[in-house]
Amino acid sequence: MPPTVDLDATSLAIRLGAALLAGGLIGVDREMNRKPAGMRTHALVSIGSAIVVLIILGSARDNGDALSRAVQGIITGIGFLGAGVILQLEAERRIEGLTTAATIWVAAALGMACGAGQVELVAIAVVVVLVVLGGGNYVEDAIKRRLSPGPRIESPPEARDSDRK
Repeated sequence: MPPTVDLDATSLAIRLGAALLAGGLIGVDREMNRKPAGMRTHALVSIGSAIVVLIILGSARDNGDALSRAVQGIITGIGFLGAGVILQLEAERRIEGLTTAATIWVAAALGMACGAGQVELVAIAVVVVLVVLGGGNYVEDAIKRRLSPGPRIESPPEARDSDRK
């Protein structure tokens, strides 16, 4: 049975503020890239997850499985929210929104960690997430260029023809 955590208002504010900041920073990236879920959505997901964990930590006197069930419920519920931002574009034969759905899921996990008081973990994870979001396209493009079959064309044919004149 997990011990209850008696947090004062300052500790609660720090944990919720960390959740706001963590989710908000990821949401800012999504917003800057004009994705369907932005800063407010990510911040609210993170704060909501932190609140649920804080409620359980503050009241789980008689049920040792309460925190585990709360975490499972958050993860399942967030899956439905994330599914709402995924679009299958039949005409273009592609799926859009998977990264944003994943960031919503990560924002929930970060919120749970904030609620549990694992602020150092959250700080490191936010940096890693932002690096993945910021540099992921460059790495993916480099891999695609490296693995794509056929000759590599450095410049379009029109540019090469104009160089000869």
